[in-house]
Amino acid sequence: MSEMNMAMPMDYDSMRTGDDSERTDNVTDYKRTCIDFIEDISGSYLEWVDYYKLPEDEDKKRRSDISAIIEKTNTWLAKVPTSIKAVDVIMNDGIQKMAEATAGKIFQIGVFINQKSEYTMSKPGIIDVHVKSIGRDGRKTKLGFHHKDDRFRIESTGKVFFDETNIPEQEFDTLDIHLKLDASRCVQRDVISFTVIISEMKDGNEYDRRGLSTVVHIV
Repeated sequence: MSEMNMAMPMDYDSMRTGDDSERTDNVTDYKRTCIDFIEDISGSYLEWVDYYKLPEDEDKKRRSDISAIIEKTNTWLAKVPTSIKAVDVIMNDGIQKMAEATAGKIFQIGVFINQKSEYTMSKPGIIDVHVKSIGRDGRKTKLGFHHKDDRFRIESTGKVFFDETNIPEQEFDTLDIHLKLDASRCVQRDVISFTVIISEMKDGNEYDRRGLSTVVHIV
């Protein structure tokens, strides 16, 4: 089992969806619930970090990354969403980011919108997503798949998709590509969360993989 998969709590999917009947229609109340939930679930990820028994520097880095995600996600939850769905998108993005921080950024990956990473803003339209990565020990990297036929994880309050025509399939010594996220049907106050997967390759096979999640506030 890969570290990325191990980093997900066992009931991860059921926690994300929840029972709609128990939800409040009051966005403010729901924000508070989700802010508390992000704090609570972070304990599960910190337990995984304990379990890995990492060298001190790496242990400290993963913990501080998780701590920064709690703070930033909860700031966004407090300020950005104007609907229950938007709260969900931001909360799930935070959960995804905690899983990524727990698994560790073992090779270099960057995903940028308007030169900002992880928590970003954009106008509606075609959004330029700049993806960069470099493998370890001379290994190449390529764009991977989030799940079987789905290249990207994407969740949004508005209609949005990646233009998957002309996506480079090859391996790169230094991956440096631009993807097009079509948010032309989005409107102000929409939020989008997506995950880009990068595969580290060795002898034509996937050696390791990591995901990097980005949340976008449409302004």
